[in-house]
Amino acid sequence: MEPENEAQQQITEDLLLPQEILLSAGVHIGTRVKTKDMEPFIYKVRPDGLYVLDMEQMNERIKVTSKFLSRMPLNKVVVASSKRYGRNPVEKFCNVLGCKPVTGRFTSGTFTNPTYADFFEPAAVIVTDSLADDQIVEEASQCGVPVIALASTDNSKSNVDIMIPMNNKGRRALAIAFWLIARETLREKGELPASGEMTLSIDDFEAN
Repeated sequence: MEPENEAQQQITEDLLLPQEILLSAGVHIGTRVKTKDMEPFIYKVRPDGLYVLDMEQMNERIKVTSKFLSRMPLNKVVVASSKRYGRNPVEKFCNVLGCKPVTGRFTSGTFTNPTYADFFEPAAVIVTDSLADDQIVEEASQCGVPVIALASTDNSKSNVDIMIPMNNKGRRALAIAFWLIARETLREKGELPASGEMTLSIDDFEAN
């Protein structure tokens, strides 16, 4: 086997899901917009102008995120999505791990105004898109709360501590992202064996 093919085979073996599943869901497909912050995560640009993200870096960032979450009080972790396709994955993720979901509109002052009826002090925040969920990112930053964001090629790392480079707009891609992070977190916590699987499938996480 040629060295380049050997390297590709190693990457494929190290991925958290078979490469064909990730490719078919388009987890690596970005937008036609590229920010400077996302340049290090871009693998190439397609003839149609879409930027392609590096799946190996996505894979590694999911592992880092899962290790981080495994050490957190998960009932104090807020997981947010203002996007329609992100709502079901977020809710399923929170059901599995015991996190607090925030879907749809985020109310200003939720983290900063103790007199607000739904005031909550998060230990960490996960957002589907730091652009669409910019208000919750900003408020978490004001409180010094770590922020994890799924990030496509048009995203910024402003106020984000861990970026997971991937397609954060596709329905199937979002389901895979949250399913994978949930599974890997349970494995890190020892609640699943190293090669164990959850009862819920990727299909269960996908938006209708």
